[in-house]
Amino acid sequence: MSTEEQKNLKLENEDQQQPVISRRYFLAGAACVSAATAVSLSPLLNAEEVPSGDDFIQKHYKELNAEEKKEIFAKLEARIDKQYGVSSTISDPPPIDGVEFAYVLNLGRCIGCRKCVYACMEENNQSRSPQKQYIRVLKMKQGTINLETSSHDYPEKEASSEDFFYMPVACQQCREPKCIEVCPVKATWKEKDGIVVVDYNWCIGCRYCEAACPYHARRFNFAKPQIPAEDLNPDMGYLSNRPRYMGVMEKCTFCLHKTRRGEYPACMEVCPTGSRKFGNLRDPESEVRKIIEQERVFVLKQEVGTLPKFYYTFAK
Repeated sequence: MSTEEQKNLKLENEDQQQPVISRRYFLAGAACVSAATAVSLSPLLNAEEVPSGDDFIQKHYKELNAEEKKEIFAKLEARIDKQYGVSSTISDPPPIDGVEFAYVLNLGRCIGCRKCVYACMEENNQSRSPQKQYIRVLKMKQGTINLETSSHDYPEKEASSEDFFYMPVACQQCREPKCIEVCPVKATWKEKDGIVVVDYNWCIGCRYCEAACPYHARRFNFAKPQIPAEDLNPDMGYLSNRPRYMGVMEKCTFCLHKTRRGEYPACMEVCPTGSRKFGNLRDPESEVRKIIEQERVFVLKQEVGTLPKFYYTFAK
C-alpha cells in the first residue's frame, strides 16, 4: 500500500470514529450547559444579601482618598441606621508610628471561662445567627499539647478543672502570614502596626486565606450575618467591626478601632485572671516586651514559619 493510500485510509477511519452531532444532540448539550449555569448562579439570584452597584465598583481601600472614605463611611452609617435603627460612627484610625502590637497569654492562669470569646463577639459585631467566634478556647489534658484531641465546645461546668489546661487561640497576627500570600485580589494585608486586616468590600469569598491559615483563625460568612439591633456596637472601625456581608471573610483585628486609640482589646479587658497582656513590642518598657524577655515563652506551630506575634507562657 502506497503512502498516499495509507493517509486516505487513516482519514476514513477518523471520519468513522468522529461522532455525528445531530440537532437533537446539540440541543440536549445546550440544555445541560444552561441548567449548569442556572445552578451555579442560583446562590446569587436567591441570595439573602446582594451587594449594591456602588459596592461592586468601589475602589480598594488602599486606593481611597480621604474624601472618598468620608463619603463611603457616611453611606455605611446611613445603611446601618436604616437596617438596625442604630446611629453608628465608622472610624478609620491609622496605625501608630513606632508601634507593633503583640499579645502574651499566660496559660498557667487561664481558667477556660470563655468570657473573652463572648466579649470579642459583642465588641466586634460578630453574627449571632449563625454564630461566629474569633476565639477558640482549647481544653487539653495537663502535660500535653495536642491540638488534634483538644476540645473547644466543652460544657461550662468543665471550665476551671485542675485536670486540664486551656489555650485560647485566635489570629496570631503573623509577621509572615500565609493568608496574605494566597489572596488572589489582595483583599487582605498586613498594616504597619502588624495587624492583618480584610477589606470586606474587596473580598471575593474564595476562602483561599482560610485554607492557608495554620491556626483556623478566619471565619467565612456562608449566610447573611444576623445581629439583634440591641446588641449592635455602634463604635465601629471600617477595617474591623463594621457589619460584614454574606460571602466574605472576617477575622480578629486586635480590636484596632480601640487599640489604635490607646485602649485594650475587649478580650483582655474582660479576663478575670489577668492571663492576657497586650502592648507595643517595640517599646522596651512595655509589659509584653518584658515578659517575652524574662519569661519562657513559645509560639503556636513554630515549625510552619509564620512568626506569630501571639506568645504563650506557663508562668504563674
